[in-house]
Amino acid sequence: MKIGVISADIASESRVALTPDAVKKLRKLGFEVVIQSGAGQAAYYADALYQAAGADIASSSAEVIAQSQIITTIHDLPAEVVEHLSAGQIVVGMLDPYRNTQLDTYAAKGITAFAMELLPRTLSRAQNMDVLSSQANLAGYKAVLLAANEYSRPFPMFMTSAGTVKPAKVVILGVGVAGLQAIATAKRLGAVVEASDLRPAAKEQVESLGGKWLDVPMSDDEAQKAKATGGYAWTPSEQYIKDQAAVVDKALSNADIVITTAQIPGRQAPRLVHQATLAKMKAGSVLIDMAAGTGGNVEGSAPNETVTTDNGVRIVGAANIPSMLAAQSSDLYANNLVNFITTLIAPAATDDESANKLALNLDMEDEIQGALAVTHDNQVRLAKR
Repeated sequence: MKIGVISADIASESRVALTPDAVKKLRKLGFEVVIQSGAGQAAYYADALYQAAGADIASSSAEVIAQSQIITTIHDLPAEVVEHLSAGQIVVGMLDPYRNTQLDTYAAKGITAFAMELLPRTLSRAQNMDVLSSQANLAGYKAVLLAANEYSRPFPMFMTSAGTVKPAKVVILGVGVAGLQAIATAKRLGAVVEASDLRPAAKEQVESLGGKWLDVPMSDDEAQKAKATGGYAWTPSEQYIKDQAAVVDKALSNADIVITTAQIPGRQAPRLVHQATLAKMKAGSVLIDMAAGTGGNVEGSAPNETVTTDNGVRIVGAANIPSMLAAQSSDLYANNLVNFITTLIAPAATDDESANKLALNLDMEDEIQGALAVTHDNQVRLAKR
C-alpha cells in the first residue's frame, strides 16, 4: 500500500505533510511512500533525503495520485488535483472542513477524506495526533519573536549608566495552547505579561507561567456555572462580556505588545480589539493577530500584511505562523499524521500468505476515524454548524 505526499503549491506555505523521518516510520509499518518532487524543499527536506529514507520521487501531483491509496497534504488539495482522484482513495490533511467547498466533489468521487482539525481532543489516545496543538505550540512561540522584531524597544529591563530601561508590557488575549506558549516565551524574554480568556479556569495556567490574570468581576451564579464545567462549556452573560471588554481595553491602552490567538474552527475569528481601543494605544506598540487568516481578532488587520494606524500602532496579520518554522512544524505534523494513519490499518494477519500485506480498516464507528471523516461512502458526513 502506497502513501503519497502532495506539494503545498502555494507561496504562503512552506510545510510538507511527511518528513524523511516519517517516511522511515511508515516503511517500518509496511507502507511504501511516494513524494512529489520538491514538496519538502521549502522545509529544508531535499528529494535526496526522502530517497535515502526509502521514498520514491514523482515528477507531478498527478503521478503521486495515480500511485497512491492514501494522499497526505497540509491544506485541502487544489481543484485541479482533486480531478485526478478516484473512488476508494483517502485524503488526510487540515482540510478546513466547515469552509471547504470541495466536500461534495470528494463524496461524489467516492473519496474518504479525513480532516485532522476535527480530532476529539479529550481522548487520551488521540493526543499524539493533535495537529492543532502541535502547530499552535510553535505558533505561540514564534508570535512573540515576531513581536520582538517589530517592537522598537527591548523586552527585558536593563540597568545602564544612562538610566533604567523598563520591561515591555505584553498582553495575551486567548489562553489556549498558543496563548500559553506565548506567555512562557514572553516571560523568558523578560517581559511583564498579562493575559485574558473567557474561561476563568485558565487563570491557574496563566499564573503558573508567571503571567498576571486580567481578573473580571463575576457573580456567584456565573462562578458556579464556570466551575461546574471547568470553564470550557461556560456561556458568560452579556454583562460579564461587557466587563471583560472594559478590563481588556484598559490593559491594551497601557500595553507595548498585544498577541491575539482566538480562533473558532469553521467560523470567522471573534473580534477582540476594536478601533476605539486601537486609538488609545501608544505609538510604537505592536499587535500580532494570529487569527488574521480567518477574519482577524483585530479590527483593520490584513493577512500577511503589516498595517500602521494613524496613531502609530502596528498590526501584524500573522496568517500562517507555523509555516515560518517549516522544518519543525512539518516534523510535528508528520508525526501526527503517522500516528493517525496507524489507526487505519487492520490488525496484522497471522497466516503466512497475508502476514506481510497491509489492509485498510476504515471504521466509521471508531471514535477517532468517525470524528475526522468528512466524506465517506459517497456521502458528506460533516454536521452543519
